[in-house]
Amino acid sequence: MKYIVRIFAILSIFIGITAVHATQANAATTFRVVSTKNVTVKSYVRTSAKGSLYNLNGKLPYVSFKTAHQLKNYPRTTFRVTKSRIILRNGVKTQYYYAISTNGKAAGWVWHGYLKLKPGTATYAKIYSQARKQLGKRYVYGAVGPKYFDCSGLSKYVYKKAINKTLPRTAQSQYNKYKKASTSTRKKGDLVFFGGSKRSISHVGIYVGNGKMIDAQNRGVITEKVASPWWHCVGYCRPATLS
Repeated sequence: MKYIVRIFAILSIFIGITAVHATQANAATTFRVVSTKNVTVKSYVRTSAKGSLYNLNGKLPYVSFKTAHQLKNYPRTTFRVTKSRIILRNGVKTQYYYAISTNGKAAGWVWHGYLKLKPGTATYAKIYSQARKQLGKRYVYGAVGPKYFDCSGLSKYVYKKAINKTLPRTAQSQYNKYKKASTSTRKKGDLVFFGGSKRSISHVGIYVGNGKMIDAQNRGVITEKVASPWWHCVGYCRPATLS
């Protein structure tokens, strides 16, 4: 009987130790999510081949990391970052990005330090900066810069200089070519068009927010309201997706 009791005692100790190790192992591989937020979508490339993209498994706010892809296998890949997440790892708050390769072959959470903004990424800041440099220059019909501009000459010049995007020459052809936007979906950097109808575009400006645009008209390159009494707004288009 004493032997049976001793055996049960030994088994209990063994089970207890196993349970403690299992708990410790789980605690070592499970981390707490502090916050998650959507971010303005931008293009990134890797800074190192050492990193990995992870799937985060588990029930929030606790997750575990499982390697999905290794960055070394994506040397010239562009990633679009859509979310940012702060995770508490070993007592330190660490930022991760949710990144999706533009070819759709890889996706997952990656430490933010393993990615950097892609050089030459098209940004509204570049468009706005280039457009502001032209303020005050004279209007000349048919002029495409850099000293003088007409309306479509200005939009063509700004997009080419700012983000190396070549637009068609005329306001009508610019309107015809690109994805349309409305007043409710317009974004800074979109082109805004004016005229009698969609088939009769006579003027174009660069939308800069707060109901205003930079355009070239008889008074030269100026900033003015889109809803001015001398213009009839036909619509907007988006020549490029800007960060």
